[in-house]
Amino acid sequence: MLDALKGTLETILVVDDCELNLEMVVAVLENANFRVLSANTGVNAIKVAQETEMTIDLLLSDVDMPNMSGPDLGQILKKKRPKIHVMLMSGGESGALLVLNYGWAFIQKPFIPKKLVQMVTDVLHSEDRSQVGGQEFDSRKDTKNRN
Repeated sequence: MLDALKGTLETILVVDDCELNLEMVVAVLENANFRVLSANTGVNAIKVAQETEMTIDLLLSDVDMPNMSGPDLGQILKKKRPKIHVMLMSGGESGALLVLNYGWAFIQKPFIPKKLVQMVTDVLHSEDRSQVGGQEFDSRKDTKNRN
């Protein structure tokens, strides 16, 4: 049940160039009690981050986007906001390998809302994922049987 996974109002910046995916992820996270900012490109995400004074706790970005990839966006935002956690998502087959090289969390699209909320919660309440070991949150591994 999704209610058991309610967030604690952390702020998440969601970035996806597919409007339908962006709307779905934003709706799922808002329903789980997270504050959500959104952008449809890496450039727009940087602008959103620059224009907000609140802490952004997590960047949740698509891997493959025009002009700026999710990993590139993550690196740029980490320079300005070193405490931001980074979690990337992709529907492509090569997305996971690219992301895991950064040590960031990864979730494969399509995903179910409960799995997304659980992973976001785990990443937010973990050590910084920008170092080796981020694979611990690779969605392809179900180390705990979460139903």
